[in-house]
Order: sequence, then C-alpha cells, then structure tokens
Amino acid sequence: MPKKHSSTPNAAQLTEAVAAGFPVAVADLSRLVRIPSVSWDGFDAAHVEASAAEVKRLAEATGVFDDIDIVQVPIHDGANLGLPAVIATRKARNGRPTILLYAHHDVQPEGDEEAWDSKPFEPTLRGDRLYGRGAADDKAGVMTHFGAIRALTSVVGDDLDVGLVLFVEGEEEFGSRALPEILRRYRDRLAADVIVVADSGNWDLTTPALTIALRGAVAFNLRITTLDHASHSGMFGGAVPDAPLVAIELLATLWKKDGSVAVEGLTSHDEETPEYDEAKLREETGLLHGVSPIGKGEILSRLWYRPSITVTGMDIPNIRNASNTLVPSVRVRISARVAPGQTAKEAFAAIEAHILDHVPHGAHVSIEDLDLGNPFLVDASGWAAEDALETMGEAYGVDAVEIGAGGSIPFISDLVEMFPKAQILITGVEDPESRAHSPNESLHLPTLQRAILAEAFLLSRLNDRH
Repeated sequence: MPKKHSSTPNAAQLTEAVAAGFPVAVADLSRLVRIPSVSWDGFDAAHVEASAAEVKRLAEATGVFDDIDIVQVPIHDGANLGLPAVIATRKARNGRPTILLYAHHDVQPEGDEEAWDSKPFEPTLRGDRLYGRGAADDKAGVMTHFGAIRALTSVVGDDLDVGLVLFVEGEEEFGSRALPEILRRYRDRLAADVIVVADSGNWDLTTPALTIALRGAVAFNLRITTLDHASHSGMFGGAVPDAPLVAIELLATLWKKDGSVAVEGLTSHDEETPEYDEAKLREETGLLHGVSPIGKGEILSRLWYRPSITVTGMDIPNIRNASNTLVPSVRVRISARVAPGQTAKEAFAAIEAHILDHVPHGAHVSIEDLDLGNPFLVDASGWAAEDALETMGEAYGVDAVEIGAGGSIPFISDLVEMFPKAQILITGVEDPESRAHSPNESLHLPTLQRAILAEAFLLSRLNDRH
C-alpha cells in the first residue's frame, strides 16, 4: 500500500476533469504526431515550424496565458537561426510561486521505415499503446502540460494565482543549439521558482519516478582518411590500408574485452542503485538469447553512473553500392555518455586524446560537429520535489521512486546556470517499452493519463500555496 499522502486541493474534481478531457488530449497528441517535426540538418524545417504553430494554437486555446510567442534566435556565429520554440507566460498573483513547464516538440528521424509495424508519423493505436515517432518523446510531455492546465482551469477557473511559464523547445533532439541564447534573451520571461522538465520516464508501467541523476553527453563525427582517391582492392589490397580497416582497428580500442570503456580519464560516480537483474535487462531491451551484457558492476550503475561509448552511425558505401575498391575515407558518429561528477568538456578531452594516441597506420583523422552536454545530479530535498513525489503517489496509487537515467538532457545544466535558485523536477511518461528514438516508438496511454493527473495535482498545490 502506498504511504498516506497530503490531500491535494480539489483532488476528486481534478481526477474527474482529467478523465473527461483525456480523449481530447489523445486527439491533440495524435495531431502533433502527424507533423514530422525532425529537427536534424537535412530535414524540412517547415515541419518544425508547423509543429510550433500547433503548440502555440494549443496554448492560446487554454485561455490562461498573458503572452504567447514563437521565438527563433541566432545560433553559433549568428549566421543561422535556431528552430522555433514556443514561450507562453502568465504572471503569479497573490504571492504564489511560478512554475515553468518544459517539453520539446521536435523529434528524432524515423530511421528505417521498414522496421516500423505502422507508419512512423501516422499515430496508430494498438491495445493501450499509441505508436508513432514523438508519441512518447516528447509530444506526450507537451500534452501532459496542456492536459494538466486544462484540468485545473476546468475546476478552479482560468483566474489562476500560480504563475505559469510554458516553454516548448524546437530542437532538443538536435542538441538544443539555440537554447543558451533563448535563455539569455528571454531570461526574465522564463524565470521561475520551480521547473518541471517532462522529458524522462518512469520505473515501470505502474510506478512513477522522479529522475534525480542524468549522464552527460559527448557526440561528434570522426572522419578517417587514408587515400586521396579510391583504388582497386584487388590490385592494392594487402599493401595499402583503407579507411574501413583503420576505423575498425581504432574504434576497437575504445572498449575493453568486457565492453566497458577503455578510455583513460573517463570517471564514474559512486551511488547505490535499486535491484535490477539481468533478466529484467533482457526483457526491457530485447537482448537476444546467448548475447551477453557488457560492462561490470551493478547493471543500473552501468546505466546511470558510469561512462559509455556507442557508435551510432557510419558513412561508408552500403552493400548495394559496394565496389572492389579501397575506400579512401569514412565518417563515424560517436555518442558517449558521461557519468555525473565529470564535465562533458573533460570527457571529450579524454576521448580525443585516446583517439589521437591510437590512430593506426598513420591515418589522418579529424573531429567535426561536436556537441557537449553536462551530466546532472538533482537536489531532491526541496519542497517542490516533496510535493511532486506526493502528487505522483496520489495520482498513480503507488509510491513514486527516485531514479537515475542513462540518457541525457544536456540543457538541464544550462537551466541551472541561468536559474540557480529554481527547483528542478525531471518527470516523464516514458516506460521501458516506449522505445524512444527507435522504430515502433509508443506511449502507454494509461500512464499519460496518470501523468496529467499528477501534474494537475502539483499545479493545484502551487495555486493554493502561500
């Protein structure tokens, strides 16, 4: 039985309001999923613009915000604009706190469409799960915020005392390149006492979670070149190293035999973790029979508190286009996760040094398109975290747990730097079956309803808090 929770104002009425409004929330979510708002270079930015316009329309329909804007700011050297974000604000009244509700409306590319059981951008209901790219990550986060606001205003009216800031970013999946400039330009509008980041997950389908630890991220393209042009592999193979040979040899040095990272200078964090065995790992990841896990130590420690390195892509001729030639150059995408306690800059320096020290055969290498995001440990001792844990337990009927996350939300450190006094709450609606970033991404709809209810409870408490 869950422990007894403090009573949330208007809990019964909010529960009814969330249930009554849930079909509309799912319909709105489906409309968002149909917009292929991939933020990566090479994809049509018009779709991200359409997605931002839809988010603005949903914000306007709530009737609670004083100001609603789509914003775009320069990135890097100012030559290009970042992708559109939506900022909507309502000032706090009568001494109430202000809460910032964050989510992102951009999505990952669909990947191999043949690996999907239904069309990636056509929301498809199978059982109690809604399938589609962005259904879970993170358009469900967007709808959690709107669903909670709708429920609260339907019960207490739109003359709220709690201050509201809605911030829905447009390029989180592409590194939040414009975020620092958005935070700088709109600092006063975004300032809040509590920041809710709805972009994480829960322990399982029935147990809610507050994420208190995030690994950081280092991602870059590694270009490896050995020849100034392709040569016949039959005539020169065996004497001339081609780029794939060097790539294979070099990449293999990044890991030890057990699969743990072999890069000197990458550190780990020491923290106890809940029980989680190999059987659960296999169940949640689809690890094939006979394939062994990698790394050492407790499994959750490997996922939350230790570094990892993954090759996520490679530009090399595919088999269909393969010819009998020595490939002169290849490009590899490397994604590393950084344990709490080490900056992403420090981790990249260690990885770069390792690569340069282990290049075989004198090959030429260069690093391009570097993205960095620092890890984060959340201080969950404040009143906002206490309220969040209680309202989650109240909404789910199961005590909430505190978890780490193997993935990264790099902009969290930017928020902390800009708003050091704000309490950060990292929540979400994903579960181990959501397969975010993968084919057949899906959302467990009962979890979405409970997440909306938990946030509505939290908003109600803040609206009543003196």
